[in-house]
Amino acid sequence: MEFRTIVDIPESEWKIEPMERMLFIGSCFADNIGRRFIDEKFRAVVNPYGVMYNPASILHTVNRLLEDKAMPFEQAEQGTAVFTLGTNHVYILKETGEIVDNCQKRPQRLFQEKELTVLECADCLYRAIATLLQSFPRLRFIITVSPIRYRKYGYHQSQLSKATLLLATQQLIDRMAERHQDVSAAYFPSYEIVNDELRDYRFYKPDMLHPSDQAVDYIFERLAATYFSEATHAFIKAWEPIREALNHRPFNPDSEAYKAFLIKTMEKYDALRKQYPTLS
Repeated sequence: MEFRTIVDIPESEWKIEPMERMLFIGSCFADNIGRRFIDEKFRAVVNPYGVMYNPASILHTVNRLLEDKAMPFEQAEQGTAVFTLGTNHVYILKETGEIVDNCQKRPQRLFQEKELTVLECADCLYRAIATLLQSFPRLRFIITVSPIRYRKYGYHQSQLSKATLLLATQQLIDRMAERHQDVSAAYFPSYEIVNDELRDYRFYKPDMLHPSDQAVDYIFERLAATYFSEATHAFIKAWEPIREALNHRPFNPDSEAYKAFLIKTMEKYDALRKQYPTLS
């Protein structure tokens, strides 16, 4: 007997390899997932200019990273970019008419709030991907919608915002399939996993808005099952006991037993480095 609905996620035809170069841009949910990838030793950059909630700010981050020559990718190397969409709401500085990525605690009267349309959201994401592909043609893309609700909009408006993002994402995927058939771009259903599989408040933090650590771990597991190659699964299995040992906080760090434990752990780490030269 099954007591929950499982979101069906087909296994991806393309795979993320061990310690692949990755870029995560988006809402605070992108921070949560991105940190998991860093923990597993992927060469990942996560929201380098801060959290970006809307598609326009994701585009701004891509442009700024290129201007600053701070992209984590290499031109001839495979990599993956992950965009996590939080809202279609943007704030426009009245003085310039430009969408700002951070109001920097300036007075509300200086800004005009606007909701991007489905087409505007899809266009921002498409331009971000097209811009990246010009410099890094071997990139693949994962788009996801954050399951975090926005109380300040009201829950109905929050749902309308998520619906706009979901429609924009589908429009983007269809456009990519039509114009860039050689580029891999896919939607990953983080939003649906939380709302359909984990629809219980025990999977939320005390604010009842943000997914709990357990929920984030589960989403990471579903993502890994979808996108990780066999080599990546093998690496993570070998890395896990070493990572846990390095994170261990001893009662007495000066004891001979702990020093011996640390030496043995580092020997295992060095052995894994020989097997995976890009491991740092």
